[in-house]
Parts: sequence; structure tokens; C-alpha cells
Amino acid sequence: MADPKGFLTTPRELPARRPVDVRIRDWKEVYEPFGADHLQRQAGRCMDCGIPFCHEGCPLGNLIPEWNDLVWRDDWREAIERLHATNNFPEFTGRLCPAPCEAACVLGINADAVTIKQVEVSIIDRAWEAGWVVPQAPERLSGKRVAVIGSGPAGLAAAQQLARVGHTVSVYERAERAGGLLRYGIPEFKMEKHHLDRRLAQLEAEGVKFRTGVEVGVDLTAAELRRRHDVVVLAIGATQWRDLPVPGRDLPGVHQAMEYLPLANQVCEGTLPATPIDAAGKHVVIIGGGDTGADCVGTAHRQGAASVTQLEIMPTPPATRPGSAPWPTYPMVYRVSSAHEEGGERVFSVSTKAFLPDGSGRLRALQLVEVELHEGRFAEVPGSEREIPADLVFLAMGFTGPERGPLLEQLGVELDERGNVRRDGEYATTVPGVFVAGDAGRGQSLIVWAIAEGRAAAAAVDAHLMGSTALPVPIPPTARPLTV
Repeated sequence: MADPKGFLTTPRELPARRPVDVRIRDWKEVYEPFGADHLQRQAGRCMDCGIPFCHEGCPLGNLIPEWNDLVWRDDWREAIERLHATNNFPEFTGRLCPAPCEAACVLGINADAVTIKQVEVSIIDRAWEAGWVVPQAPERLSGKRVAVIGSGPAGLAAAQQLARVGHTVSVYERAERAGGLLRYGIPEFKMEKHHLDRRLAQLEAEGVKFRTGVEVGVDLTAAELRRRHDVVVLAIGATQWRDLPVPGRDLPGVHQAMEYLPLANQVCEGTLPATPIDAAGKHVVIIGGGDTGADCVGTAHRQGAASVTQLEIMPTPPATRPGSAPWPTYPMVYRVSSAHEEGGERVFSVSTKAFLPDGSGRLRALQLVEVELHEGRFAEVPGSEREIPADLVFLAMGFTGPERGPLLEQLGVELDERGNVRRDGEYATTVPGVFVAGDAGRGQSLIVWAIAEGRAAAAAVDAHLMGSTALPVPIPPTARPLTV
């Protein structure tokens, strides 16, 4: 155990966010530095529970009490060893994961949970600064070749695990640069891309080859890819976005969130001089109350939107954990992200009836109606229809599975009843030699699940190729977390 009285004497503390009027003028991450002494006291709040439910909350099975104790004892070198034992990319999860581990923290039953996520990201940031994160090239090559399609967190985790046991791994990415949604979907103010770039450099030093700008099924047939490799791992994500088929959907100014966010990120990286979808001076409406919607909110603020409104069909969540989501499940409560702090309006219990044009055929407004939820069904509230001004609308309503197209058709893999790639208990698809990991197989989910599945699928692939594996197996694909 770290500090035996830490959970009694030390209140929960997180780093402060930079002032709103400062941070919306740049694209840097929003948090102020958090001193090591503060961080060690926070780690000291961990009770090293006999049954650490934080392990169950985390799909990766992170050894949370162990590295909390090591940080409190100022043994940062050993702490990163424990952290890397279960998580390939803690700098990603420490910034982007919603921390189901904290929802499952035993201290959280009747007090504020341990700041697990902040301890995690502080360990890895310190490790990078100290030069402790180095390539781990294999001692010998197996002679087996593996193709990983997709360079998001699942694909990168699978690629790194497989390369470290000696397989020759090539990652195919249809975009110009590797990283998937980490690069093109996550705004810079949530994760600056140098964190991604230095991890990609590590993978390359370990032998992973990145083939960017190559769309398998179009630029390279699936049959040719299979001839070149012994195994194929599908890590293409669940990028088939959910649409809103209401009158006016085809009006100029109505876009999917994932048409908008990648362009802003490319401008930040300098690969695009200016974005063709710019919120400057415009009334912006985001339909969808999740993280992608919040990313659009923060991006629109930084582009200088005249107003920003985020719509959500669900009722306003409660301020505290409801009885329907008892510990250690992940509660749906009212959360205020850094983007929401920066301004705008959040409107709950509304549904969009139509997008309304002006005289020239461009978007001018949304027609809304208030809704009530009764036994799982939404009912419109009579007389509640109204219009709100809108020059730009972004649809951020989630994703329905992997994109249908030449890749899946040429591979011939079966889909399950939810539209995801069907797989067995070893991450194998219905086509021999083709495996699937991450959102393509489980549906839209969290980054921590993507990394866990990438690691687990790598172990299954290694066992398939070599007859056995020494790689860790975090989870079976049918596992369900204690969190929701």
C-alpha cells in the first residue's frame, strides 16, 4: 500500500485547465503542468485493495495499485515497467480514455476515486522525458509475415506485439499518414500529435513497416495482400457513420463530424493550408452529445464560431451516480468537458425535424422538437417545435460498424447481426488466416478496448503462426466489462 492514510488525509486533485480565453486561441493541450509532489500524494490515496476492482474496470487489466505505490515511493522507472507490461500506449489512454477504472475504484463507493488516469499519463510522460522508452527489437525473426490493415490504436497495438516476437509486420493505412482516428479524429487540444509521432517512430525502429496512402481493396487487392503475407489482421475500426435522413439533409453546410475534424487536424499539422469547412463567424450546431460532438464544439470555438449549440436527444443526465448504475459500473452522469467550459449551449431532449434553407438554397436554421422518453421510446411534445439559427451543422451521432466496400467484399468475411466482422473466441474471422481486432469486430467502443483487443489478437495470431505464444492475452473477444 502507498500512504496508509492517504485516502483519509489527501483530497482528490487534478491539474488545472488553462484559462479559457487563452486556450481557445491555440491548439495546445488544455491542462497546466501538475507537479510531481502533487502527483505522488494523489497516488498515495490508492488503498491497494485486496480485490482491486479498478483492474476489472480496465479492459487492459492495468496493474494500477502497483504503479500507484511505486509513484508514491518515487520509483518512476519501475512504475513505467509495470505500466508498459499491460498497456502499449499509456500516453494515449492517459489523455483520451474516459477512465472506467476510476468508476470502479473502491474508494469511489463513498468518496472521490483515485486520480488513476492522471497518475498513468504522468508516468509515461516522465518516462519519455527521461529516455526510458526505447525500441524493443526482437532477437530473431520468425520468417512469418503479417499484414495489419488500419493504423489506429488496435492496429498499432497488434503490430507492436507481433513485431516484438519476431514477425515481419506491415501496417497498411489508406490515409496519408499513420495513426487513424488518433491523428485525424482527435483534436490537437486533446492530444498533441507529437505523442503519436514518437510512438510511431518507436514502432518503425522495432521493424514495423508503414504503408500509408494504400487502400487495400482499391490500390492493392485483398488477394494480392494475402499472397504476400501469412496472416491478415483487420483493424479498420467502425467508421460507418450514422446519418440523419430528414428533409434538408443534402443542404450545403450539413456535414458529418468526421468530415470536419480531420480537416482541422490537417491544418494544425501543416499538411493543409486552410480547411474548406471553417466555423469562423458562423452559427454552428452539433447533433450528438458524445465525445465526438464535444470535439466539434472545441474545434468550432478555436475557429471563431459566432455561436455553438450541441443537441442531444437523451434527457439531461443526473449530476451524481444514479441507482440504475451502481458501483462499479460506469455511470452516465452530467459531465463538463474542457470544450463545454469554453462556451456554447447544450440542449437535451430535442430531436431534429428538418434542416431549413434560405432563399439561395443554403442552410439557415434547424427545426427542432422537444421529446420525452417513455419506456425506451421517444415521443414528441406537442407544440414544442421551434427553429434555431444554423450556418453549419455537424452530425456526431456515432458509428454503425466497419465500412462496407471492396476490402470486406474481396476478403469474403462474414458480418454478424450488428454489422461487425464476425469472429470466434480467438479473434479469427470466417476466412482462414484473417483475424479482426478492435471496433471492426466489437463495434464502436473505447480506445482502451481497442488497445486491449489489439494485444489479445496479436497473441492469437502468434499462436496460429507458431503453435503457441508467450504474448499476454488480456481478454477474450466475448468478454464484457463491469463498466458500460
